[in-house]
Amino acid sequence: MQTGAITSHLDVAQLTLYAFWLFFAGVLYYLHRENKREGYPLISDRSAHISVEGFPPVPEPKVFRLASGHEVLAPRHEPPEEVRGVPTGAWPGAPLVPLGNGMQDAIGPAAFAARADEPDTCFDDGRPKIVPLRAAPDFFLATEDPDLIGWTVLGADGTAAGSVVEAWIDRSEVILRYIEVALAAPLAPRTVLLPMPFAALSAKTREVRVSAILAEHFADVPALRNADSVTLREEDRICAYYAGGTLYATPARAEPLL
Repeated sequence: MQTGAITSHLDVAQLTLYAFWLFFAGVLYYLHRENKREGYPLISDRSAHISVEGFPPVPEPKVFRLASGHEVLAPRHEPPEEVRGVPTGAWPGAPLVPLGNGMQDAIGPAAFAARADEPDTCFDDGRPKIVPLRAAPDFFLATEDPDLIGWTVLGADGTAAGSVVEAWIDRSEVILRYIEVALAAPLAPRTVLLPMPFAALSAKTREVRVSAILAEHFADVPALRNADSVTLREEDRICAYYAGGTLYATPARAEPLL
């Protein structure tokens, strides 16, 4: 037999190849199983007694220690969320129609993930990452950028909803995340956050145009628990509210284009 041969039909190279195949199959099995620590088992819309787990099964619970010092168990038991909508048909996967205010019922584009109800923090100092400029004296708007303070905020109907009173910066990414809007009468006398992706700026007219919602809808933008910070869950709810307006702000938006 030649060097490396174990038998006349098997050598070390073949054993190495077979060992690699077994190792690779084990890695795929492990990764696919670990991928099911969040979101599984799936809940079927056909019956509350049907759960979809698939192969491989959901792994045993494991404790994850986060950088913040908190511990998270995954997978973990979570009560089913209340779905504030009814299906348009009797078939599985039928679209849902909100029962009330589509922008607040977490249906369709207004859906959001229930992340932790605490602010996201910077890695270096552990302080809230997204804060207003009044709470971040080391940051300021670039001189070549327009000063948004005092600009009028218009809804999709062209009506003024209020004016900009503050800018919220991401201390980690050093970009503008939100602008704070003081609502005008007859809306509620408070301030709300407007995510920058939903804002169209016009330096010529000093206006911020928002096509996602009407002026009257600003009164129902989810409020903040702390005036100088925003939690992860509050961010999700605020962004989902504006996103929901792209479909539910007016009855015509929920109709087919053709």
